[in-house]
Amino acid sequence: MKCVSFDAFRTLHLPDVHYIKPEHLFRERERVESADWVLFPEYWQVNALVFGLNKKIFPSLASYLIGHDKVEMTRAFQMVASGHIPWTLIEPNDPQHAERVWDQMPLPFVAKIPKSSMGQGVFLIENRADWNAYLAKTPVIYVQEQLPIDRDLRIIVVGGKLVAGFWRCQGHDGFHNNLSQGGTVDIETPLPQAAVDLVLRVAQQLEIDHAGFDVAMVDGYPYLLEFNRLFGNTGLQGLSQQVSQAIEHYLREQSERDDDPIDPTPPLPVAV
Repeated sequence: MKCVSFDAFRTLHLPDVHYIKPEHLFRERERVESADWVLFPEYWQVNALVFGLNKKIFPSLASYLIGHDKVEMTRAFQMVASGHIPWTLIEPNDPQHAERVWDQMPLPFVAKIPKSSMGQGVFLIENRADWNAYLAKTPVIYVQEQLPIDRDLRIIVVGGKLVAGFWRCQGHDGFHNNLSQGGTVDIETPLPQAAVDLVLRVAQQLEIDHAGFDVAMVDGYPYLLEFNRLFGNTGLQGLSQQVSQAIEHYLREQSERDDDPIDPTPPLPVAV
């Protein structure tokens, strides 16, 4: 199984992987064409690889398309798990829609910039000043009800299987749970099975094969917040190696399945 990677860090522990600098995509076209898998391409490369060269990429095309924008992600979640999404309003950022959203969503509420990560584009809206500051930063209005939680779950899935998970507890600001924003890890409290089952079902249904899902639990009921296609590996000791092993197993499994010849001829009826 020959693989090329455009992300040296995320494929460091995978065997027989040739790293290519992303800007050398066209210079290394022959090597890319001869590879069985193209791993962790940058978003701008995906169309050229999938539609131009007909290459198999990992993470999956769905992981890229759905995970690239919180609006797209929420729409997909609403289609497959509508009862597990916080109340969400998504509108164009213009004065009329901004006023309508302000009137509908009870304070305090959460506002997000659709293309952001690590909690940097997530804001707690408590008053008009917060609201106006958010509107000045975002191209699209994306707001959700604030759930009564002081922690959430990070559940990591590779190839349709649970790799790891942990609780993320609120940091010093009393709002963000992201580790990059001061959140802390709780590995002692078990993962709720309802959250794990929900994530595995949604990942399979949407064909998301490499993601860290964020889930909130309210009175034992799971709510999907978002997923990150490129999630951090700092939450648990040895997590990077665990993820790499899961990736290798999944790619080999998929390659063997693709190489297994299937006879398209239906069996002849048996005379009785």
